Amino acid sequence: MTVHPERFITDGGMETCLIFHQGVDLPHFASFPLLDREDGRSALLDYFRPYVDSARELGVGIVLDTPTWRANPDWGEKLGYSPDALLRIDGLGVELLQELRREIGDSPPLVISGCVGPRGDGYQVGEEMTAEEARRYHSAQVHAFAEAGADVVSGLTLTYADEAIGIAHAAVDAEVPSVLSFTVETDGRLPSGQPLGEAIEQVDAATHGVASHFMVNCAHPSHFLHVLDPDASWLERIHGVRANASRMSHAELDEADVLDDGDPEELALCYRELQERLPNLSVVGGCCGTDHRHVRAIAGIWSA
Repeated sequence: MTVHPERFITDGGMETCLIFHQGVDLPHFASFPLLDREDGRSALLDYFRPYVDSARELGVGIVLDTPTWRANPDWGEKLGYSPDALLRIDGLGVELLQELRREIGDSPPLVISGCVGPRGDGYQVGEEMTAEEARRYHSAQVHAFAEAGADVVSGLTLTYADEAIGIAHAAVDAEVPSVLSFTVETDGRLPSGQPLGEAIEQVDAATHGVASHFMVNCAHPSHFLHVLDPDASWLERIHGVRANASRMSHAELDEADVLDDGDPEELALCYRELQERLPNLSVVGGCCGTDHRHVRAIAGIWSA
């Protein structure tokens, strides 16, 4: 089999999979406390392995994020974790994926990403920080990932540009590459109201383009396809998409009592259209409601 290391899959909606498919209780939608328990670590490895199997069978690489999306001081305090305890958790997240990499060897190639979530909610902006405040707020976690040996840090479900700028600067301070991923609403704009392209351009201008690339996540492709202007130069900076399976808005998803996992094949067709719009699309995966079935179907865009 030919391996295409320039093509990568990632995982789906970790928290929704753990809650709805594996029956795991995640207070405050946080998966990082599982790293403190043997059965929790086993549940996380069981969650990751089907994606690894798919990457191996498809002949592509895989990028996996540490289960630390909620492991920042604000959310940690709600769950009884001190700042020092959170730094220990960050290290455990990297160690878990290093264990998985030893288990699978070089097939498929595995990139370990230290996951940095937003200070607030990934659906709403809440209280905004300046870029410098965001740099200081996320710095300890980013440095913890770098010291533990993460290959990259990824800021996921970011809702406004200044927080992304702060994470990018913190990554420069820690001498680790960064990837920045924005949440968008049904109108294709960030929850802050800023157009996606404008946010990417603002971050690049403020950081001299230091981020490895940008991604879009936590929205169905139909929510943002219309803003992908083929003549816009910023499209070249989007290398990855982690879309929701559901077409519902974030407000509707917040109120839903059952999982809307959509249709994997229908979602894959949307990614085929995304591939036509995004010249550098090289990382595909899912977000809320998606699992390994969706990601495997999505990865089919490379063989279509």
